Amino acid sequence: MPKKIKMHHAGVVESMGTSMLYTRRWAQTWLATGFVWFLVAIALAPSNKLYQQGLVAFLWLPTLALMWSARAVLAEAWNSQRVVYLSIFLLFCWSALSLAWSAAEDQGRELKRLLYIFVFLLFFPLLGTIGLPRVIRLMQWGGVGLGVAALYSLILFYGVQGEPFFVRLVGVGEISHPVLGAYVIAAAFAWMVQWPPRERWFQILWLASLLLLGAFLVLSQSRGAALGLLISLAASPIWSRDRRSYLIAAATIVFAVLGFIAMYTRIMVRGSSYRPEIFQASLQLIEQHPWTGLGLGSFYSVSAMGQQFDHTHNMMTHIAIQLGIPGLLLWLGVWFGALREIWRVRTTEFGKGLMCLWLFSTLAMQFDAASLAGTPRAEWFISWLPVGLALALVCVHARRPGCDKISGSI
Repeated sequence: MPKKIKMHHAGVVESMGTSMLYTRRWAQTWLATGFVWFLVAIALAPSNKLYQQGLVAFLWLPTLALMWSARAVLAEAWNSQRVVYLSIFLLFCWSALSLAWSAAEDQGRELKRLLYIFVFLLFFPLLGTIGLPRVIRLMQWGGVGLGVAALYSLILFYGVQGEPFFVRLVGVGEISHPVLGAYVIAAAFAWMVQWPPRERWFQILWLASLLLLGAFLVLSQSRGAALGLLISLAASPIWSRDRRSYLIAAATIVFAVLGFIAMYTRIMVRGSSYRPEIFQASLQLIEQHPWTGLGLGSFYSVSAMGQQFDHTHNMMTHIAIQLGIPGLLLWLGVWFGALREIWRVRTTEFGKGLMCLWLFSTLAMQFDAASLAGTPRAEWFISWLPVGLALALVCVHARRPGCDKISGSI
C-alpha cells in the first residue's frame, strides 16, 4: 500500500476512534458508574461533600470529556426532542437573567448550579447510548442500593439508637429528612415495582429491596410520599393495560385500604400540616412580583398560622415566587415536554417505569420538594431525574442498537 494511502487510512481510523469515543467499554462503564453513584451514594456516601465530589468525578467529568465525541448524539437529541430542549434552554436563560434583580448572596454560585444542572441533563443522552435495558438494570441496582440504605437506617435508628417504632424514621446520609428521604425511597419503589428482573437470583434481591423500601416509607410516616406512590401505582393500567399493571393496581388499592385502617389515628393526628395555609400565603407572595419573581436564589419565608416556613412546600409556587409566572410556565414546558417523550414509549418496559416515576414526581411536587436550582440533593429525584431519563429516549428516536432489545451487561 502506498505511503500516502496508509497515512490517509490511519487518519480515518484515528478520526473514527475519536468520534466514537463514547461507545468504548471504559467510557460506558464510566457513565454507568456515575449514574449508580447518583442513585445510591445520596444515602450511603459518608458525607454530602464526598457525594458531590463523586458526582464531579463520575458524572460531570465524563459528560464533558465525551461530549465532543458524542456530538452527533446530542444533535439527534436536539432534533428529536426540540420542545424539551428549547424549554430547558429558555428556563435557564430566564433564571440567569433573573439574577439581575435577585437578592442572592452569591450570584456566581447560582450560575454554577445552573451549569451543573445543564451538564447533568446532557449526561442522559450519552447514558442512553449504552441501551435502555442496561439503564433499567442500573436503576434496579440503584433500587437495591437504596434498599441497603433503608435497612441500615432501620437498624441504626431503631436498633442502635433505640428509638420506639412510633417515632418517625430518620434515614442516613442525604435521606435523613423524614419527608425528602421518603420521596427518594418512594421514587425507587415506583421504578422497582415496574421493572422486576428476569433472573431468579436477582428477583430475590428485588423483592427484599421492595420490602425494605416499603418499610422505610411506612416508618417515615410521610403522607405525601405514600399518597403519591399509591396513586401512581394504582394508575398503572392507564398507560400499561397488561396483566401485571392490573395486579399492581389491585394490590396497591388493597394495601392502601388496610394501611389506612391500621394507621388511621397516626395519619389524621397531624392534620393538614399547614399545607392549605402555606399555599394561600404563597399565592400572596406571588402576587407581589408576579412577572419577575424575586430572582433566582433569593431568600424568602412564608408566614402561615403564626409560623415561619423557609419555603412553600410546593414546587410550583416556589418557582413562581423566585422566577415569576414566566419561569413557572417554562418549567411546565420542561415537565410536560418530558411527559410527551415518555408517553410516546409508554407501552415499552422502559416507558412503563418512567411513566410511574413521572406521575409520582408530579404528585410529590405538590406537597414538598421546593428546590429547583440547588446542588444535587434528594429533590433531584423528583425533578431533574425524570427529565433526564426522558432525554435518554433519544436512542429510541434514533433507532440505535440496544434500545429495543437486551444487550450485554456492563
